[in-house]
Amino acid sequence: MSKATKRKHVVKEILDDFSLPKEGEQIVKVVCSKGNNLHEVMTAEGDLFLASMPTKFRKIFWIKRGDYVVVEPIDEGYKVKAEIVSVLYKDRIKYIKEEGQWPQAFDKKTAISVAYIPEDLLPPSDDSGDEDTAPMVVNSNRVQLEYQEESEEETDKEEES
Repeated sequence: MSKATKRKHVVKEILDDFSLPKEGEQIVKVVCSKGNNLHEVMTAEGDLFLASMPTKFRKIFWIKRGDYVVVEPIDEGYKVKAEIVSVLYKDRIKYIKEEGQWPQAFDKKTAISVAYIPEDLLPPSDDSGDEDTAPMVVNSNRVQLEYQEESEEETDKEEES
């Protein structure tokens, strides 16, 4: 099989396969790329570990921070604990949510509420919200132009001349 044919089959497998994760597989979120086809991923429970990109996906699919993938655990690795089985795109994520197998920890509403720091953990501030803020800093690299509005009478006089 040529490289182009193999690539075509791999792309079709990822984009057209709407199967649910099998037993033992789990949906994880990519936290960062560690290089050499290794990605740090986070489970729904918050565990972090490395997952490897299999050879068949390399140079065909690129994964960025925040993407979701399906991983299968591997036993032989100490640091690398899983291998990426599939990359999840919008359509497949929507399908998994409809089937009710999407982890609640990865819902956007939950993720946004977790991202904020509760007010009781923030240090006290001296200023109150009612005071006026300082004026904005003026960019001295730009020419300051003043626009004057002309009245209708002035424009009529100019047109007559």
